[in-house]
Amino acid sequence: IYSLTLQTKSTCNMIQIVKDKEYTEWIAELSHRYRQSQIKASVRVNNEMLRFYWSVGKDIAERQYDNKYGSHFYENLSNDLTKVVGNKRGLAPTSLRYTKYFYSLYSPLFENHRQAAEDSPQSIYRQAAEDFDLLFCIPWTHHQKIIDKVKGDSRKALFFVHKTWENQWGRGVLLNFLETDLYEREGGALS
Repeated sequence: IYSLTLQTKSTCNMIQIVKDKEYTEWIAELSHRYRQSQIKASVRVNNEMLRFYWSVGKDIAERQYDNKYGSHFYENLSNDLTKVVGNKRGLAPTSLRYTKYFYSLYSPLFENHRQAAEDSPQSIYRQAAEDFDLLFCIPWTHHQKIIDKVKGDSRKALFFVHKTWENQWGRGVLLNFLETDLYEREGGALS
């Protein structure tokens, strides 16, 4: 039972609001649904941002913009995008460099799968599509840590993407496992 006090000029009136079990359970359900919606929205935003980063990395890699425009390319790109977009979040020079690393690390895996799928069963193509979609399901900072630790080994990177997703690893746990020989013990045998 919850009490609410209302004061008027001359008297104090007490109004009691009684919450029954059904109402309390409904509030708990609404609260849970609200939190789930927040999580889903966050995942969708992350997914879209990672797809944007993939496309930026692809543009830079395929057009060799960083070679074409010199050593300050990422700083200039960051400044120019910030002026146009008006939001610096995710557009720092370091993040923009990582977009190229991100694309360059994983794109060979999917090019190889696409070529193999032409002569192979549909399951190979389906697995490649699932792996590609999975890239956009883990946080950007996780990708940055993976990129730093795998030294260009695409299969090892994808292994850690899978493990992160399957086990819902936070950044600290991921870093711990990146420092071990987990891939060599478990993942290397799958290659």
